[in-house]
Amino acid sequence: MAAMDERSRLLAAYDEQLRGRPDAPSALAIDALGPLWLTTYAGGRVLITYRDLGGADAAGVHTLVADALAHCRADPAVVHVDWKSRGHDAAPVLHEALTEHGFEPDDPESIMIGPAAALAVDAPLPEGVTLRQVREEPDVRAFAELESAVFGGGVEPTVRALTGRLAVDPLMEIWVAEARRPDGSRLVVSGGRLEPVAGTDFAGLWGGATLAGWRRRGIYRALTAARARSALRGGFTLMNSDSTEDSRPILERSGFLQVSTTTPYRLDLPARAA
Repeated sequence: MAAMDERSRLLAAYDEQLRGRPDAPSALAIDALGPLWLTTYAGGRVLITYRDLGGADAAGVHTLVADALAHCRADPAVVHVDWKSRGHDAAPVLHEALTEHGFEPDDPESIMIGPAAALAVDAPLPEGVTLRQVREEPDVRAFAELESAVFGGGVEPTVRALTGRLAVDPLMEIWVAEARRPDGSRLVVSGGRLEPVAGTDFAGLWGGATLAGWRRRGIYRALTAARARSALRGGFTLMNSDSTEDSRPILERSGFLQVSTTTPYRLDLPARAA
């Protein structure tokens, strides 16, 4: 019962603090459409989020999806749309409405929340591996190359997005774990972002990636601990993560709770003349 009460408390804090108006300092525009927030980023990407769907019934959900997509199609610069759903929302036929309009779901992820202090532990690193926070373009590029190797996708769009965000968001941090090669050079073997949200208790753990040959050595746990200590220094007491099945057990062992699930739905729009 205590665990259920704590899960409910954390989920309520998540909904209240993180799901109002988007905290997106690097956005080009944020538009309201009924209960929806449509946030436009460089590169023609729109992220659709919301606190809730305003009590819409099945017909209303279909209308919201159609209206949001029409809004995106009206801007010829928009080429990619993400709709972020949550498993605990009252959203009748949302999956059907999104897929009927061409959206494709990714795999569901676990929304994990817990105290930053639970992650800020001593976590030994393998010999020759060190951690540091990075901001300069060559280091950001090395991090982007790691993410491309683990998750796929292009390096250049990631570099542009991250350097652009670092330029306007003083709270976002990129952390990497580097291993020393025999010739003395360094290889980025793991990395992740810390994204504190101003005016809330929350700092997000995002983009965690580790090269296949370097997993299960405690590197990701140490990287998470470093980010948790940084969050605490900034006054952020809670941490959240949309976790894959690889990272979820790491957070659970530190006392984090799965409060819900999230499923991203993605749609690519054909390039159109401006």
